[in-house]
Amino acid sequence: MKLISIVTAILVTAFLYLMVFERSALLAFARGDAPAQSASEVEVPSEAPSETSLEEPLENGVVRVIAVKSIARQIDSAVILRGQTEAMRSVEVRAQTSGQVISEPLRKGSYVTQDQLLCQLDPGTREASLAEATARLSEARARVPETEARLQEAIARLDEAKISDNAASKLSEGGFASETRVASAQASVRSAEASVAAARSGLQSTGAGIQSAEAAIAAVQKDIERLKITAPFEGLLETDTSELGSLLQPGGLCATILQLDPIKLVGFVPEAEVNRIEIGALSGARLAGGLDVQGRVTFLSRSADTTTRTFRVEIEVPNDDLAIRDGQTAEIIVSAEGNDAHLLPASALTLNDHGDLGVRTVDDKNTSQFVKLTLLRDTAKGVWVTGLPDTANVITVGQEYVIDGVPVIATFEELVQ
Repeated sequence: MKLISIVTAILVTAFLYLMVFERSALLAFARGDAPAQSASEVEVPSEAPSETSLEEPLENGVVRVIAVKSIARQIDSAVILRGQTEAMRSVEVRAQTSGQVISEPLRKGSYVTQDQLLCQLDPGTREASLAEATARLSEARARVPETEARLQEAIARLDEAKISDNAASKLSEGGFASETRVASAQASVRSAEASVAAARSGLQSTGAGIQSAEAAIAAVQKDIERLKITAPFEGLLETDTSELGSLLQPGGLCATILQLDPIKLVGFVPEAEVNRIEIGALSGARLAGGLDVQGRVTFLSRSADTTTRTFRVEIEVPNDDLAIRDGQTAEIIVSAEGNDAHLLPASALTLNDHGDLGVRTVDDKNTSQFVKLTLLRDTAKGVWVTGLPDTANVITVGQEYVIDGVPVIATFEELVQ
């Protein structure tokens, strides 16, 4: 059994050798032809005629290349962004006071105007509180004449006490009044002065009471005004308003309103292209549904997003028929200043030893030179690049076989643009 396995392995190896290395001879043998010569037996002519290829150097190291004469042209440039639509305004209208809703709800999708009633709350005891605050104000104002009269009385008693004190002092100097009378007169002056101060304090207290009552009235009136929750601007209701009978607390949601005319297109531009966008630049966009819109840039962020290092761009677009919705995906194109650029075949691009993208050109001395380029746009006809002079001889075939300073013989072909 072991011998049979060895013989089988030898036969398989021989068959594989014939099929791989002697296939032509095996096929000729099968057809009955003369045996084919192996590759080692084929006689190669020592001087086979061949044409000179482009990469083969000529005498003195000169290399044949194919080049085109490219002329710079003015092209429109644009910044392409991906973004989405966003409502010009979006607000959640919330209650500022507590109360039960007593108005019929408005359904989502309804169009509301500015100051239109959205939710009406039950006033409860607020009217009674207003009446009480009004009564306190009237009471405080009624005390004003009384306090003013007390002040005038205190001032008069002070004048009287001063006169008595002056008379007692003069009589005491002539020996006609005792020191006790003088002291009593001075005490009367001090008492009258205290009465004047108390009267003035009472008058100020009355004024403070008036202000307090007025503040209480204003607070109740403001609270009553907050019972009517109105739309801050015209727009569409994104949610139903609060249902009849529901209880709203301060901060409770009444409705959400969107303003969609005009609407914003929001995108984010990388920092490498942010300087190409200007406020007021004409912009266009295609929405996910196929609708094309136009507008102008109204905002360009001065601060980059800390995560993506991009800058927010806002474009205002008219939306009279409200066909554009909030949150739709959009392909945005922002027009930018045009550039002088060359349209070259993509195959002409190459890399230098430092990994820079560029092309090889033929200079005035018929030598090759590398020129670093900036890629602007890739199209079906070629690539638009900048970095070349207005007119340049660009090598399109053979650029991989030359380096800077190598003499070349250029065959020029027409550049199809």
